[in-house]
Formats: sequence, structure tokens, C-alpha cells
Amino acid sequence: MTYMTLKTLHILSMVLLFGTGLGSAYYKWMADRSGNVVHIAVTNRHVVLADWIFTTPTVIFQPISGLWMAYLAGLSLATPWIAASLFLYLLAGACWLPVVWLQIRMQKIAETALATGAPLPAHYWRMARWWFWLGIPAFASMVAVVVLMVFKHLPGVAS
Repeated sequence: MTYMTLKTLHILSMVLLFGTGLGSAYYKWMADRSGNVVHIAVTNRHVVLADWIFTTPTVIFQPISGLWMAYLAGLSLATPWIAASLFLYLLAGACWLPVVWLQIRMQKIAETALATGAPLPAHYWRMARWWFWLGIPAFASMVAVVVLMVFKHLPGVAS
């Protein structure tokens, strides 16, 4: 595979990862804000499905393609912008893994509430708060990774 083909796939994968993550987060957050158990249950189901179909493959492909491109370009992983990108990617992943677990749990809780006609329990809303607050550093980290990918340097640091 040529460097340009790999770079194109890497960029498309990043767009898919970023877009799916942001879109899913927005729709889940808005569904939760509605308080409508039917809407919440359906949206949670779709968010979990989108994570499996779109987010998970791109989360796996991003570091593989990025490291492969660095290798092809002869760049060291100690290059400041690469090291920073890897750190931020790991930080985002450290936030994303509990978010995935929370989403799956909240999906099951919402489906149970819907099936039984019960309101969502207090622990659903505690999980929703954790889900929301974990999303902030994950999203900020991914924005920073995209900026580093585009500009390929850290401010004030020679590349």
C-alpha cells in the first residue's frame, strides 16, 4: 500500500471516528435530556450499535495506520507531535472504554424500564453524568490529535 493510499484511509477513518463519536454523543445527550424513556431506549440502542459498527473498527485502524505511516516516513515515535498524539489517543481511549461500558449498561437499563413501564432509576442518571463528563476529555483529546495530525508540530517545539 502506498503512503498516500494509507494516508487517505487514515484521514477517512479519522473523519468516521470523529463524526460518529460526536454525532452519537449529541443524540444520546439530547435523548437523555428529553426524559422520554422510549426515545432514550431507542437512542441508546442505536448509539451502542454505531459504536460496534463504526467506532470500534476506526479506533483499531487509527493507531495501526498512523504507526504504519510513521514507519513509512521514517519518523520516530519520539517525534514530539507523534508522541503527543499517541498520549492523547491513549487518554481518549482510557475515557472511551468506560463510556462504552456505561452505554451498554444504560441501554439495558432503558430497555428494562421501557418493557416494565417503569421510570429510569437514579443509577441510570448517575451513569449518564459519568458518561457525559468522561466524554469531555475524550473529545478534547481527539480534537488535539486532529490538530497535531494536520499541523504536525507542537506550538513552540521544533519538529
